[in-house]
Amino acid sequence: MNLNQVTVPSLDLEKSIPFYEKLGLKLIVESLPHYARFECPDGGSTFSIHLTDKLPKGEGVYVYFECDDLDQRVENLKKEGIQFDQEPVDQRWLWREARLKDLDGNQLILFYAGENRLNPPWRINGAD
Repeated sequence: MNLNQVTVPSLDLEKSIPFYEKLGLKLIVESLPHYARFECPDGGSTFSIHLTDKLPKGEGVYVYFECDDLDQRVENLKKEGIQFDQEPVDQRWLWREARLKDLDGNQLILFYAGENRLNPPWRINGAD
């Protein structure tokens, strides 16, 4: 089994599409006003947004995008007007993360984990 895509809700796809393109995702399906799908620049995953009447309550959705060039990418996105809630910082779980929200409040985490993403020191033995 392989994760193909993650879909998040949006109140206005026409505003959300340019935001995600600015993050570096490539628009591959545009079925306005209800749905749009993007290809991630690395790997084979896709990411989509769908129209909803109301957004989830509470903290909503968290989506993690791994970036080998995290710090430089964050700087470049800030120059393009993307606002971050948290600058890149080393976390105790051995990932470096920057946090922001999309236009609908979905939580996006740009991170770099390297080998620790799948093989942290606390990985369960026999999980291969």
